[in-house]
Amino acid sequence: MLKQISLVVLLGMSASAMAGHWQAKVGASVVAPTSDSKVAGGALTVEADNEWAFTPAVEYFFNDHISTELLLATPINHDVLVEGKSAASLKHLPPTWTVKYNFKNKTDFTPYAGIGLIAFLPWDESTHGILKGTKLKVQEDIGFAGQVGVSYQPKAWNNWGAYVDVRYAQLDPKVDSSLVDKFDLDIDPLVYSFGLSYKF
Repeated sequence: MLKQISLVVLLGMSASAMAGHWQAKVGASVVAPTSDSKVAGGALTVEADNEWAFTPAVEYFFNDHISTELLLATPINHDVLVEGKSAASLKHLPPTWTVKYNFKNKTDFTPYAGIGLIAFLPWDESTHGILKGTKLKVQEDIGFAGQVGVSYQPKAWNNWGAYVDVRYAQLDPKVDSSLVDKFDLDIDPLVYSFGLSYKF
């Protein structure tokens, strides 16, 4: 399912390359989970920690107002905390696709807002601490994503610009463990991003 959705998105973006403008972004993000999970009948609290990520992105502008953006990332290494202590780790990729409305105006600042989808692609799960010796498998997930931000592109910078934005993602991947019953790992992160852009 995730591969099919990714293919549709990429084909759609490729087909649109006949017109409009492309923009490349190079930035960094803080991935900050906002939720946690109660397991073992509510006796234990499980949560993911905050992490930094390098997050390049590519954006296509259909016109001055409508664009679509694909946020990518280098692999993110998340710690999983049980009762506040690190007990597992995993790597994942969070490709995020949004359709955006850009509030173009007469200033150099352009606010924008978008909605779309985020995928959660985990691998390389390992356990330690309280979970050492147990098996852990985190499943793929896909959820809705929302985005608000602002770009800054003064004429003196030619095609260069800067941006800051924040995304909210609905992510609750299922976790299989040999210690407790299957549960949803409630992550639901806020993703704070900033960086530079270049419009072609």
